[in-house]
Amino acid sequence: MGRVTERRRVIRIRDGVVSTRPDTLVAEEPLEIRLDGKPLAITMRTPGDDFALAAGFLVSEGVLARADELTHIVYCAGATGGEAGNGDGDGANTYNVVDVRLADGVPVPDITLERNVYTTSSCGLCGKASLDAVRTRTRWPLDTGPDTPVRIEPATLAALPDRLRAAQRVFERTGGLHAAALFTADGELLDIREDVGRHNAVDKIIGRALQEGRLPLSSGVLMVSGRASFELVQKAVMAGIPVLAAVSAPSSLAVDLAAETGLTLIGFLRGSSMNVYAGARRLAVDGAAG
Repeated sequence: MGRVTERRRVIRIRDGVVSTRPDTLVAEEPLEIRLDGKPLAITMRTPGDDFALAAGFLVSEGVLARADELTHIVYCAGATGGEAGNGDGDGANTYNVVDVRLADGVPVPDITLERNVYTTSSCGLCGKASLDAVRTRTRWPLDTGPDTPVRIEPATLAALPDRLRAAQRVFERTGGLHAAALFTADGELLDIREDVGRHNAVDKIIGRALQEGRLPLSSGVLMVSGRASFELVQKAVMAGIPVLAAVSAPSSLAVDLAAETGLTLIGFLRGSSMNVYAGARRLAVDGAAG
């Protein structure tokens, strides 16, 4: 299986002094996800938690919602020549292709056109299939009433970025990874995953929850490094997560989707400062409504 980090020699210049030294870099490799043997997507990811990543991706796309809908996930065997990421040229398995097998009776989506996609570590998948998945396949609509059960204190939210950062073990060595973490409304850390792509880190969290039979994550708070894109809102909604917080800005489509689905979306969460873009009713503070 691929390594999470790799070593490279670099030329270092500090105050005009030149030296050479080894540097630790985060690994980035392609992962092809197949569904019942047919290619579905290729994503650039940091190796590790690949089965959870694939499962979480399928939750986000509306294919899976329960552990019993999944038969198994396996790595595909290597092939001489390295075709489609299967091998490294000599038949050795590179662990860069996984095949997801659905249980009998679980419908297989049409993957011949709009679902045959390439995703990147920077932005992931965003398109018509994703929009339709949120609007037509969400199995756990978020509670949108005034008495929503999830309530979170602003002070609890303010502490999450530091808790996220403190738990990023690989980032400490590379400085080149995003992270996603799942917290309780009281700020307890439940899970954290790191990856070169925020969307991959979120998929790994959601996929682990699916495999352990914990979906929907209806009392969780999802905290992500960087910005909040449409796709991250989509993934939170599809997993039944009511609150998404990010240290940077959301996109306009992310805000629109959050408002439409009843998600609480928070951006620019830095210190005691934050912007609430949608779902303010879940904040335990006077004047927070809508």
